[in-house]
Amino acid sequence: MINDNIKSLYKQMFNLKKRKKFVLLVFIVLVISLVYAAWPKIPQPPDSVNNVAELDAYLEKLVNSGTPQGLSMVIVKNDSIVYSKGFGWADAPRNIRATPQTVYHWWSITKIPTAIAILQLQEQGKLQLDDPVSKYLSFFKVKYPSDKSSVITIRQLLNHSSGIPDASGLSFAKWIHHDGEPSVDQTAFIKEVFPKYATLAFEPGENTAYTNIGYMLLGAIIEKVSGQPYRNYIRQHILKPLEMNQTDFVYTKEMEPFEAAGSHPTFSFMSPLLYTMIGSYIRETSNKQLWMKRVYTDQEPSSALIGSTMDAARLVRAYLNKGMLDGQRILSEKSIGLMTNDSHIAKGNEDSYYNRQGIGWQVYMEKSGYKLEHNGGGPGFYTMMQIYPSDNLGLILFCNDVTLEKQGWKVLRLGADLNW
Repeated sequence: MINDNIKSLYKQMFNLKKRKKFVLLVFIVLVISLVYAAWPKIPQPPDSVNNVAELDAYLEKLVNSGTPQGLSMVIVKNDSIVYSKGFGWADAPRNIRATPQTVYHWWSITKIPTAIAILQLQEQGKLQLDDPVSKYLSFFKVKYPSDKSSVITIRQLLNHSSGIPDASGLSFAKWIHHDGEPSVDQTAFIKEVFPKYATLAFEPGENTAYTNIGYMLLGAIIEKVSGQPYRNYIRQHILKPLEMNQTDFVYTKEMEPFEAAGSHPTFSFMSPLLYTMIGSYIRETSNKQLWMKRVYTDQEPSSALIGSTMDAARLVRAYLNKGMLDGQRILSEKSIGLMTNDSHIAKGNEDSYYNRQGIGWQVYMEKSGYKLEHNGGGPGFYTMMQIYPSDNLGLILFCNDVTLEKQGWKVLRLGADLNW
């Protein structure tokens, strides 16, 4: 009798556990379903558009979905701007529409001007791409995979083949500061943080892995050999000669009327992280969207430029014109050729050119030749720049949230495939 009671009790407990597990499973499925239902749905890009009107219609549909809130797009063909439009909101709570002059964070597209600066310094005879990094940075001490490892060169920083690991998202979230706070000494900053990244992930030159740390080191090299702060060198030798007057490392008075605010959907998997990691940068919540205050990054050579698509188009035009725009040369034709065609390295054992890393650019093989591409993403913004050298075509897309990260190239493909 007692054994029967014990068995009955165990059976009830077992059934209770099963019911609890079932209730928990139903709850989890319900939460996932609610999150999925509330998750911003991006209208998928069509396979193609037949004309500019259809391109406009899709981009309008995209911003009307609420994510991204706003975007600006410019297309360059044969040194002419053939398309320049803005859609949606640069800052909806402040009733500012997006235009081609709207100013966005470039984030990682900053690496292209940094690479150009290094090539300029090579043209000036102040460095060579195959020089060891340690020749210019006394603090550059790394743990190589073996005693037979070759030393890391400037070229390997440029094409991400050094083996130096990248920082984590948590570190990037710490490496930012508010408007009004002092900027960071770039050489001192990388000198301080670099020891954490000094153990190489692979033999230099044998693989490629994207790393912001490498471009922070390039910024320190620029400061060392030029004798100027990184941002001043870029201003004097790239932004000023190209008359990129709406681009800088801070929001200037000329840029302020065109300023886009970074944004993010209120209800998403990332929202709690934003509140936890960078909550002090959230300005307000409006119409299911988080709107952000100004944010500056401490890692300037990899991510700090801010500017418009129209200014970015001037950089693209100079690149397509073999380094010259309106009589001002920023790079020799030889150096442009080097960025376009040289030092491409595959990931791992890949033999195809589907995706290789070049000097600054990610390199893709298209029917007409190379497509050079770089994108950027950070708190509140996503950007993309593409160049088709054989077609003399360039495209720029800037938007004020990160939801186009997976679809941005498809959006630009719509513009690239039109007959300009």
